[in-house]
Amino acid sequence: MHFRIIDESLSCAGGLMNWPIGPYGTSMGALLLFTLPIHYFLTRDEKDRRVSLAELPKEIREKGYWWHILLYLLMFIYKAMIDFHNEPMKARVGGFTHWIYAIEGDWTYHIQDLFLNDFLTNLLSGHYLFMYLFMIWFSPMYYILCRDEIMADKAALNYFIIYLLSVPLYLFFNVEVTSTYISGMDALLYHDSFTLAFFTDNDPMDNAIPSLHVGLPISLLIINRLHCRKLGIDFKDWRHREFDYFIQFNVIIYLFSIQYLGIHWLVDIIPGIILAIITSSFVHAVQPVVRARSENGWSSLLPDRNQVFSSILILIICSTWLAVGVIDGSGTDEDEANMRFGIGDINLDTVEVHSIWDPVIVDVFNVGENDVEVLLIERDFVEKHAEKGIFNWDNFVSEGNLSILEKNSSLTFEITPENIFDVNIVLFRLADSGQLEDGALGEVRIVSNYVDDELIYTGFIVSFPAFFITGIVIEGFYNRRF
Repeated sequence: MHFRIIDESLSCAGGLMNWPIGPYGTSMGALLLFTLPIHYFLTRDEKDRRVSLAELPKEIREKGYWWHILLYLLMFIYKAMIDFHNEPMKARVGGFTHWIYAIEGDWTYHIQDLFLNDFLTNLLSGHYLFMYLFMIWFSPMYYILCRDEIMADKAALNYFIIYLLSVPLYLFFNVEVTSTYISGMDALLYHDSFTLAFFTDNDPMDNAIPSLHVGLPISLLIINRLHCRKLGIDFKDWRHREFDYFIQFNVIIYLFSIQYLGIHWLVDIIPGIILAIITSSFVHAVQPVVRARSENGWSSLLPDRNQVFSSILILIICSTWLAVGVIDGSGTDEDEANMRFGIGDINLDTVEVHSIWDPVIVDVFNVGENDVEVLLIERDFVEKHAEKGIFNWDNFVSEGNLSILEKNSSLTFEITPENIFDVNIVLFRLADSGQLEDGALGEVRIVSNYVDDELIYTGFIVSFPAFFITGIVIEGFYNRRF
């Protein structure tokens, strides 16, 4: 991600930087605060079908919602594990941002430039931070509180399955966010000290494909329509149609905000929709089986012979593609930049902590035509000097290790953190930018080599569930068609 440079006189002095609980705490607090009011509004016409908070423990026991809770706990652990794999694997799989840029160009930059203003930035940043977490939490909670266990099952499964499907793309098809690669594109979401630590801790910034901010709610919308068709009712007569309208409204906002904020490419939406189709088809078909598991036994959850055959076939095809075409493939080409920036831009890359005994070896290659400044620095020195897309470079540069990287040259950092909380970042900007012509571009390739790069093998294994699920869905489509 990159940030815009301006004079030190515009140093941050206010904003949310001193808010004590941070972006995640703020979002979680708002999530709990708004759950009941929004639920009450959406169910204002059927008050007799609500579950009160006093009745909720009993409802959870009677409807068997224990596995929903376990599923979300599992997802929390599973996502942390996948994120742990992401950076060590990058040295072996590289990145494919240049492919997406060749298709799409500067489209999202023009969107941001046309609508850019502080009010819209703050509004959409707040929506992006809060609403995705809220959608994950609120979807099953809404149906639980409405006494609709079928839809509660489907909403919980939706989150679990669509994330499983995204894992191979997240781990093996790295695509940087637009603000890392498009010159002049501001990283509006990561714009100040309030959000910098949160995103550098939790977002790899190269998981642009697929966009689950679009894919997850669209999958819910498809599930809703499949459910109505199964019930044999018109959607307009469905009791949860207003919740569906609520989801639609937020999808529309996301389609714009993910481009405006400097996060997703327009192309990212397409894989998100494809995963939504696969997820909704699988969830709609498997939910009755899961709900009947207590009567039919655990063996009822096993796929049949045709599904196993289809899943194994897809597993072989996709695994071969990863092994032959991706690992140590074209994405690792040292001549391709995975970070680009123009005059006045600062780009950032995070060095994660995976060991306090073994160093991280960071290789930086200048693959462009202009010299660049490279600053290795602890995040703590930088965080308080960031505000609204601005890094006040002069306020912290003396605290780091500054190098000038000439074109067609490289440098290497060896970083051994002192503790697990010792987060280092690498900042990039054009050298002598005041002497460059308009349109000058910095292009670098940064590769971090971690001690646990053998995670490439477990990353391969954790992708298998996505291939199995895809195989089952393809078999289902085939049988319905023929």
